[in-house]
Amino acid sequence: MQSESPAATAAPITAAAKLPGLLGLSPTDIAAFVAESGEPAFRAKQILEWIYAKRAISIEAMSSLSKSLRVALAEKFTARCLTIAKVTGSEDTTRKFLLKLQDGRYVETVLIPANPALYGGDSDRRTLCVSSQVGCAYDCKFCASGLAGFTRNLTAAEIVEQIVQVEAYAGERVDNLVFMGMGEPLANYSNVTKAIEILNAEWGIGIGARHMTVSTSGLAPQIRKLADFPLQIRLAISLHGASDDVRSQIMPVNQKHPLAELFEALQYWRSKRKQHITLEYILIEGVNDMLEQARLLAKRARGIHAKVNLIPYNTVDGLQWTRPGEEQQDAFRDVLLAAGVTATLRREKGHDIAAACGQLRLKQETAEGIIESPVPEKRITIGAGAVS
Repeated sequence: MQSESPAATAAPITAAAKLPGLLGLSPTDIAAFVAESGEPAFRAKQILEWIYAKRAISIEAMSSLSKSLRVALAEKFTARCLTIAKVTGSEDTTRKFLLKLQDGRYVETVLIPANPALYGGDSDRRTLCVSSQVGCAYDCKFCASGLAGFTRNLTAAEIVEQIVQVEAYAGERVDNLVFMGMGEPLANYSNVTKAIEILNAEWGIGIGARHMTVSTSGLAPQIRKLADFPLQIRLAISLHGASDDVRSQIMPVNQKHPLAELFEALQYWRSKRKQHITLEYILIEGVNDMLEQARLLAKRARGIHAKVNLIPYNTVDGLQWTRPGEEQQDAFRDVLLAAGVTATLRREKGHDIAAACGQLRLKQETAEGIIESPVPEKRITIGAGAVS
């Protein structure tokens, strides 16, 4: 079942509306503001509670603060940076949220309900797939996020607010986060890591570090940097090709950071962390679904004790790729299992609501004339197969 909410009516964007968001502030940031404003130190704790514990939707609602302090806050910050423009899906299925930013651009976040097949038993885990950039510069050939190019990084506040907005709308707590939405998280390292600190902190959103996964297309130097980040977050790699010739044609980042360099960085990560790395592998018919790729993938996964998450391709408007038939999907998975690799074949939720990353945003911005309709990809040949 699919439902769609009407687009939100947003007020005209003003200079004041583009102030930084309160949801990107740490206790240190707030204490500095309070001191600069000449207010007593206890005000910092009050502001912190209003932002995160009470989740005030406006500065005016912070009633325990003096009028002068609220005015000072409003001159420098805004309580909310995003509005929910559209929701597709329904309460018991995957729901996609189209969020409008202060500058008129859009990002997406997806709420994925419990899936006992993935998490076991009667799991009630609710996962949110969040975005880190407006668009993407990495041009992965299967992805809608980069079709209109890269616009800008999201701020820490804009990242954190995705969780806050979805929890308020859905009336339920999100307890698992994956940075697998629009953008390359490790290309926005400082804002993503600050957001993770806020999301993890007891004074912030309070999501356990081990319940947050950062997915990257393979920025090897940044993977090494993230390995030294103190919180025990998890790592997923958008691999999608087990040999350089296949992966480079699907993911241009592989030409800068080929598989040898990437897996050296992953070995460094493994030396710092106990958690298993996840290798994400989208199966595209005639492109990377050959069993020889499965055998190479098994060898690479074993070398770093990684899990493999197989995802049949999710249709993207403008890209004429197709997912393999279920028999081929199963055969690919079975090669991994026979080699002793932990592998999950995830029949993608949200296939009927344009849940592939970036599609909803692409349609909205094209309709509003913010971007021109992207030109479909030219035909490329990979291995023995060809796709448009």
